[in-house]
Amino acid sequence: MLAFILGIGMIALTVAIYIPATHLYRRLKWPILMPVLTATTVIVLILLISGIKLDTYMLGGKWIQELLGPAVVSLAFPLAKHLDVLKRNIIPILGGSIVGMSTGAAISLLLGYPQDIVTALLPKSITTPVAIQLADQVGGNSSFTSLFVMIAGFSGILLGPMILKWARVSSKNAYGIGLGSASHALGMARSFEYGENAVALSSVSMIVSAIAGSVMLPLWVWMIYG
Repeated sequence: MLAFILGIGMIALTVAIYIPATHLYRRLKWPILMPVLTATTVIVLILLISGIKLDTYMLGGKWIQELLGPAVVSLAFPLAKHLDVLKRNIIPILGGSIVGMSTGAAISLLLGYPQDIVTALLPKSITTPVAIQLADQVGGNSSFTSLFVMIAGFSGILLGPMILKWARVSSKNAYGIGLGSASHALGMARSFEYGENAVALSSVSMIVSAIAGSVMLPLWVWMIYG
């Protein structure tokens, strides 16, 4: 009974922080104030200051985490809805998926990182539940994968639009594809700032990245490590 009450309390804490974080971002529109980033930071600080252990927070957090599976299945709806978008942009979308998967692994190989780190990096640009499953299947450290997925998401939404602007990319469609391919759901949330087409492309890019990653990641591991 105590575990149930604590779980409900942790969920209530998460919601109580996330809602005002969302309102703050909508009002100021600063990338650094993306709700997922600010809410995560505030929750971590609360846990550290109050001395609440992660296991205690996960009494409620695990219920939220279990919703990731149905969320992935529901991605079939936007993919079916925007099939025409996929057909028109399949080449850049697949290109973004391949680049997103290969860059981190290539750098880690050059730096001499061990195999479990390299394999944990490979799915960094794939949505979290799929990335974790893929990392487990190929012998990667799924805890590291979760961390790398978060880093890819946060760095993408903060730096991606700045880099595209610096490169003088003006197409809103390009913003959507880039954010969806590199930063999964966080990128899709950021793409709302660039219009409906950008959101559609970001959504499709995220889904295609997950599908392509499921096919390519085991092949990459086999090619690298035999």
